[in-house]
Amino acid sequence: MSRRSNRALIAFVTLATVSACTVQRMQPSTAMASMDPNDHLAHMSAADLHGPMVAEGPIDMNMQGHEGLPASNQTAAARLKASPRHGEWVKIAWEPGSKDSLMAWVVYPKSGGKAPVVVVVHEIFGLSTWVQGVADQVAAEGFVAIAPDLISRVRGGPSSITLSDDSARKLIGGVDAAERNRGIMAAANYAMMQPSATQKYGVIGYCWGGQTVFMHAINGGVKGFSGGVAFYGLPFMNAGMAATATMAAMPGGVNTDSLAKIKAPVMLLSGTKDARIGAAMPGLDSAMKKLGKNYVGTNYEGAIHGFLRAQDDVIPPPTGRNGAPPPPPRADAELQAEQAANLAATKDGWPKTVAFLKKNLK
Repeated sequence: MSRRSNRALIAFVTLATVSACTVQRMQPSTAMASMDPNDHLAHMSAADLHGPMVAEGPIDMNMQGHEGLPASNQTAAARLKASPRHGEWVKIAWEPGSKDSLMAWVVYPKSGGKAPVVVVVHEIFGLSTWVQGVADQVAAEGFVAIAPDLISRVRGGPSSITLSDDSARKLIGGVDAAERNRGIMAAANYAMMQPSATQKYGVIGYCWGGQTVFMHAINGGVKGFSGGVAFYGLPFMNAGMAATATMAAMPGGVNTDSLAKIKAPVMLLSGTKDARIGAAMPGLDSAMKKLGKNYVGTNYEGAIHGFLRAQDDVIPPPTGRNGAPPPPPRADAELQAEQAANLAATKDGWPKTVAFLKKNLK
C-alpha cells in the first residue's frame, strides 16, 4: 500500500484545511484601533471555515511526517507523542498583577545552556495539536518555544481543552489587536524569565497568527523583541475608495503609517494560490523598501494558503451517503501537484525561518 493510501486509511487522520486570510481594511489614522477580526472570516470560503478535526482512534506512530520539518496536520499527534522534548501547559497572567490568565504550551530544547524564545501564534482555529507540533519543532531547532492560546479570555479562562474549529472561529472575532499583543508579550515574558532562556524573542504565526506577527512588529513588543516570520498573513491595510459619477474606484493597499513603526526584521512566506495575499505582496515589498525596513517576502509557486500545515497530507474524502464507505482519496494530477508544491514550499520556507530566527535572536 502506498504512503498516501495508508494515510487516508488510518483512524486518527485529521482534516487539513486551507484557511484564507483576508486583506484587512481600515482608515490610516485608526490603523491600530479599527482592526476588525471578523473581517478576517468574512473573506473565507465555506470550505475554508472547517478547521482541523481529529478523529478518535489509535495513533499510527509511523506517521510522523518529514524529519527536520514541523509535522503536518495529519502527523502532528504522532509527532508529539513520540517527542523526546519536554512540553507542558502553563497558566500566565495577561499582565503583571492581573487576575486573568491565559493558557500556553511550552516546549524546551534538549540541549543544555540558555536558548532564545520563539512565540508561536495559532490560526483562527485556536491552539490546536498542529500548533503544538510546530512549537515542538521550534524547540528541536534549539529555541524555547511557547504557543499562547490567545482566545483564553474570550473562552472564559485558561484551558488545555482544544475547542472545536467552529467554537474557536466564533470566539476569535472578539480578540482585537491589543489583546493579541498583550498575549504575545505575556508569553514572551514568561519564557524569557525561565532559567533556560535568554532575554531575546521572536514571533512566528500562521494565517490569523501571521497577521498577528505584523501587528506585534508594529506594536514593538517588549525589550528583547528581535523579529517575526508571518506565514500567509498581511499587515494593516487601508480601505479602497468607491467609484463616483466622476471618479473611478481606488483599490486599498498597505497602511504605510503603521509599517513605518516597524523596527525589527520581518519575513513573509505565502503561496501563489492565495490570491489575496499575493496581490498585496508587491505593494508591501515596495512600501517596506521605501521605508528602509529589514524585510523579505517569498510567494511560493503553486502552494496554497496553509501550506505548512497541509504539506503532502491526503485530505480524506467526504463520508459516503447512507452509511456507505467513502470514495477513495483523490489522486488526480492537480492534487498531486498541489501536494508537491506545498511540501516544496515547506522544505524551503522552514529552513529560511530557522535561519532568520538564529540570525536575529542569537
